[in-house]
Amino acid sequence: MKRSEAREQAFVLVFEQSFSHDAMEQLVDTAEAVMEKPVDDFAERIALGTEAHLAELDGMIEKNIHGWKMNRLSRVSLAVLRLALYEMLYEEDTPVGVTINEAVELAKKYGGAEDAPFVNGLLGTVARERGEKKPGRENE
Repeated sequence: MKRSEAREQAFVLVFEQSFSHDAMEQLVDTAEAVMEKPVDDFAERIALGTEAHLAELDGMIEKNIHGWKMNRLSRVSLAVLRLALYEMLYEEDTPVGVTINEAVELAKKYGGAEDAPFVNGLLGTVARERGEKKPGRENE
């Protein structure tokens, strides 16, 4: 499975958790039973990592949503942001630009017209704060 497909699988798990509030391990087990095959290892790792660091990730989101409240964010944006921020912070083998691009693609696919630009802006802000470069801007 490609990493982008695994991220999408992880997104679905994190998104589902926003409705069910079940433990991620339970959601993984349910997904495996429904799909009749295992959840991708990378997808499971980042979904579980997102759950484990939820308070920290939500704090970062809240810090960067100037003029908004967490409960006003779409569930798609929130799930994508949580997953992408976890990957940016804890998955050192993934370039930050790749994480941002993949998050924007998920927001485009699953969200409304405002989700992708919002996700891109917030993740770009966090990346700049951390001294990271977005793709195509290596010379800045």
